[in-house]
Amino acid sequence: MPENVAPRSGATAGAAGGRGKGAYQDRDKPAQIRFSNISAAKAVADAIRTSLGPKGMDKMIQDGKGDVTITNDGATILKQMQVLHPAARMLVELSKAQDIEAGDGTTSVVIIAGSLLDSCTKLLQKGIHPTIISESFQKALEKGIEILTDMSRPVELSDRETLLNSATTSLNSKVVSQYSSLLSPMSVNAVMKVIDPATATSVDLRDIKIVKKLGGTIDDCELVEGLVLTQKVSNSGITRVEKAKIGLIQFCLSAPKTDMDNQIVVSDYAQMDRVLREERAYILNLVKQIKKTGCNVLLIQKSILRDALSDLALHFLNKMKIMVIKDIEREDIEFICKTIGTKPVAHIDQFTADMLGSAELAEEVNLNGSGKLLKGGISNILEELVVQPLLVSVSALTLATETVRSILKIDDVVNTR
Repeated sequence: MPENVAPRSGATAGAAGGRGKGAYQDRDKPAQIRFSNISAAKAVADAIRTSLGPKGMDKMIQDGKGDVTITNDGATILKQMQVLHPAARMLVELSKAQDIEAGDGTTSVVIIAGSLLDSCTKLLQKGIHPTIISESFQKALEKGIEILTDMSRPVELSDRETLLNSATTSLNSKVVSQYSSLLSPMSVNAVMKVIDPATATSVDLRDIKIVKKLGGTIDDCELVEGLVLTQKVSNSGITRVEKAKIGLIQFCLSAPKTDMDNQIVVSDYAQMDRVLREERAYILNLVKQIKKTGCNVLLIQKSILRDALSDLALHFLNKMKIMVIKDIEREDIEFICKTIGTKPVAHIDQFTADMLGSAELAEEVNLNGSGKLLKGGISNILEELVVQPLLVSVSALTLATETVRSILKIDDVVNTR
């Protein structure tokens, strides 16, 4: 019996020692996790630090497929990077949030966050509690926004020179910086045409459509005061229509089909002729109703169920001198309606004159073998945003501070399945 008692006591003592050692490690674990998160986030910030500003260096990124991207845009670099650490991924999301909020400063916001985290490391080593540091950062953020607001100068929309300088500043760190003299006025003009300078406080960038065409150089970019469609004109011989009355239909100009997938077998020639005559009369009636409204340019939404436009319907539309553009994408409908003032029509009975939009000119223009259609309306610019520097600075400072405060308050990482 005594021989059995001794090992049991030893086991109990060992368990107690294990609990004591485990308790010490648990107290130290939050600090280790905090420093691990800070180190991972700082590594992301250091990776793009050298790409900041007009003299920033480019980064070469190769993805898993072997495709190579060369850029100095912070948002693009972080989007292409394969970041696995949760805290580091927070900085990637931070850059995306800055891009959505202000459209610029995607590199700056990550570098600010990295610098704040570096300062956190020194404060934590002095034994200051993370909550105290977090609250102090919040007070510093409020003071920083106050200072930035006092330093800022209001920009009048009538001051074109200042607007051009703001646009040029945004372009200076981009690959196309050498073309800023062309793109800056184009950007400012595009924005000014979609707002009322007397009352506008912001701009809806969805009112500006960017159309990309292969071939050519940046010097070939142009601002079009109208609607640009990449689809070609379907009917031949009609490439220009003045005083256009434009209709947008969401129904098909083709023979109707049954609701269920059925087949009709016609063995009699007389019955076959009757089917063809009925189809011809049905389509002709649709085209006549369209023509009766005064429509001379017809946009047809893309259909996945059946042919949106049959050859017979195209023949009738061509005889009635109606320009046809088919395969309009569903996501473009809202923009087209807002631009030219038309309304989408889902049934022929609703196709009336008040549903039509208007334009001074509808014309097909060939660009390197591909067609585009121009209509009176809004504008087309390159993908550069005109923003107020105060918005960029305040947004970057606010988002960076909030991210750092979040990282500071993390004291454990739990993996779930």
